[in-house]
Amino acid sequence: MPREFKRVVLKLSGEALREPGSHDNISPEIVEGIAHQIKAAHEAGTEICIVVGGGNFWRGASAAGRGMDRATADYVGMLATIMNSLAIQSMLDAVGVESRVQTAIEMTDVAEKFIRRRAIRHIEKGRVVIFGGGTGNPFFTTDTTAALRASEVGADIIFKATNVDGVYDKDPNKNDDAVRFEELSFNEALSRNLRVMDGTAFTLCQDNEIPIVVFDMNEDGNIQKALSGADLGTIIS
Repeated sequence: MPREFKRVVLKLSGEALREPGSHDNISPEIVEGIAHQIKAAHEAGTEICIVVGGGNFWRGASAAGRGMDRATADYVGMLATIMNSLAIQSMLDAVGVESRVQTAIEMTDVAEKFIRRRAIRHIEKGRVVIFGGGTGNPFFTTDTTAALRASEVGADIIFKATNVDGVYDKDPNKNDDAVRFEELSFNEALSRNLRVMDGTAFTLCQDNEIPIVVFDMNEDGNIQKALSGADLGTIIS
């Protein structure tokens, strides 16, 4: 049965915007394809917010492991998420979807500062809201940003777009006998140490009763299908 929800958060990795095998940091063609899928779901009546990572440009934890101060490395990563947010906004504009970028780090020449009530008002007016800059704090991932913003704007669900078609009991890329789950409870995911999201993000979702759907974004049309309520991937609730 299709799932029904009104307001959703779509979590995209930064790598999802980069063409495979290319050194280009953002693929306009891939971003345009994502924008078209978001448009189709948006026109069907779904209220959509987006959180995007910055891994196509920078990974703070990786840079910290090579000697850079961790807090500074994370701030660089936050700026990378803003670049990706602006690219998504540009393509949404190009396909006729009104959108706003709100950032946790103030950058008024290119985006709005995140203000919860303003974000909700944009959503109510039918705009797609893109949250950039992470939480504005180092040591937190964009998974945590997605969970936090979903809680703040009253989203019904979080969609985490990945490179696998759901949550498995072990790494499917390394184990042929890996089993995919269709549904999981938060407690089952925790007890099995499945690492659906980082611990802070997962706890926020559990405490605020926000289900998470993990699905494969590489299949043609899957973002649109997921946002529109199709039965895809694994749901944790």
